[in-house]
Amino acid sequence: MAGILLVTHNGLGDSFVDCVKHVMGAVPPNLKVLSVLASDEPPLKLAEGQALIKLLDTGRGVLVLADLFGATPSNIGRQLCHGERVMGVAGLNLPMLLRAVYSSDKDLPELAKIAAEGGRECIVQMVD
Repeated sequence: MAGILLVTHNGLGDSFVDCVKHVMGAVPPNLKVLSVLASDEPPLKLAEGQALIKLLDTGRGVLVLADLFGATPSNIGRQLCHGERVMGVAGLNLPMLLRAVYSSDKDLPELAKIAAEGGRECIVQMVD
C-alpha cells in the first residue's frame, strides 16, 4: 500500500483526514498530514516532511497531495517529490483524496493519475 501525505495550509489537512474518517469509519494508517503555518520555517517543514515520507514508505512509495499549487505547502511538497518513490499532485480536494485512499494498493504512477483524475472529474457545476 502506498503512503499518502497531505501537505496543506494550517489545519486543512486535518479537516480532510476527519472527512476520510467520517466516510471510512477510521483513518487509514498510510495517511499522514504535514500542516504548514504562516509562521513556520520552510526548511524545517521540509525536514519534517522527509521524516514523514520515510515513515509512510513501506516499499510502495508515497503520494504527496498539496492543497494549492504555487503556495508554500505545495513548494515544500514538490521538494519532497523525487524519483520513482515519491510523486505529487496539487489542487487537493475531497474526491481526489478519497479516490487516492481507496486506490492506495495501485502502483505510484497509477495512483497519482487516479488522484488527479478524481479531483478533476468531481468538479461540476450544479444547476437546478
